[in-house]
This record gives sequence, structure tokens and C-alpha cells, in this order.
Amino acid sequence: MSAVKTFRVCAPICLLVLAGCASSPPETVATRTEVCKASSEAEIAGLFDRWNQSLQTGDAKQVVANYAPKSVLLATVSNTPRLDAAQKQDYFEHFLENKPRGMIDSRTIELGCNTAVDAGLYTFAFGKTGATVKARYTYTYRWDGTQWLITSHHSSAMPEK
Repeated sequence: MSAVKTFRVCAPICLLVLAGCASSPPETVATRTEVCKASSEAEIAGLFDRWNQSLQTGDAKQVVANYAPKSVLLATVSNTPRLDAAQKQDYFEHFLENKPRGMIDSRTIELGCNTAVDAGLYTFAFGKTGATVKARYTYTYRWDGTQWLITSHHSSAMPEK
């Protein structure tokens, strides 16, 4: 059989096969279903209180326990992003030396499915020095199936004094 005859016979068959593939329903793809934890603004506001209480212990490990394993800390008084537990612990060991206590001045809380954002303004008073620092903050949280953990924490001193 010549190449031209083979092409004339095979081409329509190939087109039919390709057309059939295109019109077939795609294979069933497993869809991700996520059960959303019911939450409230009061519950999310309480997460700052939990974090602030861990500061009062003076134990950096207790503060770091509030953070998810994969999280970022962009701290008020450090130029270094803290990406793992050891880096966060190093930051808090120094931060805690001045006996900080945070107070929320204003906030906005946004609730999502197993996520939440708490952003606003806070003031830190330092028991050791008597100094205060006003700052902006954003905490993002994720429900890990057991507890809310911080996935990102950004804090920056107010630019105008």
C-alpha cells in the first residue's frame, strides 16, 4: 500500500479518535473539601491575648509556640525576617529582656475558612526601661485542626512620632 493510500485511510480514523478524546468527559479529579472551623472576632482577638500572655512568661519558647512551623515574623525591632523556630526564639529572647506588654489600640479582624487576619495598631510598654513604642501590626492565623497558629506576623513602628 502506498504512503498516500495509507494516509487517506488512516487520517479520518485518527481524526475520529482525536475528536472522541476531546469530547470525552475528563477523568474524575478529586476535589478538595475543607471543613471550616466556626470562629468569631472575639475568638481571634483572644489569640493576641494568648500571645501577649506568653510574653509575660519571659520564656521565648512559649512565645514561639504560637507560630506555625511554616510562618514568618517581621518584627518591630529587627531587620531580619524570622522564618524558623530558632530564628524566632532568638528574636524573642532579646525582646523579652525588656519585659514587654502589648495593648491593642485599634483593630480590624477578617474571618475566613480556617484563616483569620487581625490588623491594627498597638502599643508596647517595656517594664524594664519604662519606654513605650506605638506600632502597626498584622497577624495572620490558620487553624491547624487543633488550634489557631500565627502564619505571619508583621509589626512596624509608627513612622511619625
